[in-house]
Amino acid sequence: MIQPSRRRFLRLALGGAAGLLAGCDRLAANESFGRMLRRAQYLSRDTQALLTGRNAMAQEFTEDDIADEFRSNGTAMPDSHLYRQLLAGGFRRWQLGVGGLVAAPAEFSLADLHAMPSRTQITRHDCVEGWSVIGKWTGVPLSHVLARVQPLPMARYVVFHCADPMDGSDLQAPGSTYYESIDLTEARHPQTILAYALNDEPLPVKNGAPLRLRVERQLGYKHAKYLMRIELVERLDTIRGGNGGYWEDLGYEWYAGI
Repeated sequence: MIQPSRRRFLRLALGGAAGLLAGCDRLAANESFGRMLRRAQYLSRDTQALLTGRNAMAQEFTEDDIADEFRSNGTAMPDSHLYRQLLAGGFRRWQLGVGGLVAAPAEFSLADLHAMPSRTQITRHDCVEGWSVIGKWTGVPLSHVLARVQPLPMARYVVFHCADPMDGSDLQAPGSTYYESIDLTEARHPQTILAYALNDEPLPVKNGAPLRLRVERQLGYKHAKYLMRIELVERLDTIRGGNGGYWEDLGYEWYAGI
């Protein structure tokens, strides 16, 4: 596993170079130059994979390292009529739909997910805003869920559709709900889990109940909360803003490795 200082150096070096280039208004306005900058994030991903290997593990910690409170960021209670109905019923009627480019589309209740093999990991959540917190997560490895639905050969990405509207309520702006995506390599990593528990308790609403993504080798905005549906796709440019995620459509990098 790459050491934190070295990992930080690589990220700062690549990010700093992109920042210097982006500072030039004339170049930034050029579409070809913009495409080059967007491709730079894949250089970061490929460099990290070369140095650490595709299966490198994020650092895990001990029980003594767990924070007293795992802070919430972004949405703490979705402004969603559907979500509040599901919450009022204790999520007994909630189901996770998994479809798209799969041979066996399926829906899974919380009970179904609890019955699957689980993984517990104590990891650090690194927010793009500059803060970090350590928590203990339990959930089902995403690889197990994918094995159940059998991805088709043309599937390349996994898209996570969430309950939290970002531009008003789900009645006012039904197309604004949060979404994220990762590639199949990241999806099958052993530390990529669909978490239903935090610090040995059911996942709190403020942290994404009933189910959230934990993709431990990437920054916090990739860890989608309030999961409702998973879709396997061949390409991302036909979904919403075309950049693979809510924040990515607003200019964030799609690959947010740490």
